[in-house]
Amino acid sequence: MSDSLSLNAAGSSALDEETARAEVYGLLAQLYYARPTPETLAALRVAVTEAPMEGGFLQEPWQQLVGAARAHSDAAIAAEFDRLFGGVGKPEVFLYGSHYLSGFLNEKPLVRLRSDLAALGLARAEAMSETEDHVACLCEVMRYLIAGDDMAVCNLTVQRDFFAAHLQPWILQLCDALQGQPAARFYAALAQFTRAFMAVEAQGFDMLE
Repeated sequence: MSDSLSLNAAGSSALDEETARAEVYGLLAQLYYARPTPETLAALRVAVTEAPMEGGFLQEPWQQLVGAARAHSDAAIAAEFDRLFGGVGKPEVFLYGSHYLSGFLNEKPLVRLRSDLAALGLARAEAMSETEDHVACLCEVMRYLIAGDDMAVCNLTVQRDFFAAHLQPWILQLCDALQGQPAARFYAALAQFTRAFMAVEAQGFDMLE
């Protein structure tokens, strides 16, 4: 996962907007992949409460996410992560696309994803413990497709196609699952922000048609 985190509000230029999109995907990758580090939570708590991308639709869910980070301690958020996503056996909430698309882990959606990643010249790092259909991994791919230097794959058309194939079909089910968990506090706020951000992304990609 990316270890950089900048949470300043974006300006009005197209370049700033693309930078903000990449940073949001990077933040989502960090928060869904593992217990948030103290550094990540500290940055989130002092973030400006204007949305990190332009548009009033993201304003309230962003404020709620920042507020949830401020309202809960590092230890409480770590314990919530473990309760929701960790532990022995079946987690309370699955973070893998295959689960939502097929009902099982490591199924055909993961095979298709690996094929599409290979076509983009991407592969899972050996040090990464999660499969490629983990939501954090997919967000990191989107961050790369926005911020990377290889214009053959780092462009809006590829972003749209990857998003439509591997995130859009199931990401709202994940948000529903998280928001339906009584134990979710910080991660319920994260789910609401994720929902709003993905809706903005989907709308933006629809405009490319």
